[in-house]
Amino acid sequence: MPTQYVTRLNAKVDRIACPWLISRFVDPKADFLFVAADDVAHVVKETGAIPYDVPGVELGHVEGRCSFESILLKYRLTDPGLHEMAKIVHAADISEDYDKSPQGPGLQAIAFGFAMLYGDDDAKKMRLEFPMYDALYAWCKGKAGA
Repeated sequence: MPTQYVTRLNAKVDRIACPWLISRFVDPKADFLFVAADDVAHVVKETGAIPYDVPGVELGHVEGRCSFESILLKYRLTDPGLHEMAKIVHAADISEDYDKSPQGPGLQAIAFGFAMLYGDDDAKKMRLEFPMYDALYAWCKGKAGA
């Protein structure tokens, strides 16, 4: 059975970037569950799913990191392209750090646009956005000289 990860419905930046990161670099067979915020703890308890991008979890916003950065740390991902990408995801996801990467506002606009178009259909957003994250990663690898 694939490892399950769970987070809140209506994903935008971090909650789509994280499944991309996990499925591409941690566990290609991972399964992602999107549930009402109030149901995350129950799903974790019932299924053993790993929570991400929810308050108070290891793979969440911890010590100034966004969830994408917490996943990089937890799984010891050292790829320079991923760390370059993390700067963009961070700026797009953390409102007080919006100006920390010039690409952050663009990523935020795209992610919010997908959320406006597809709402709670997070599986569809993952399917449509993953190629965009693949392209962003390719650009970041080039920028990082990787």
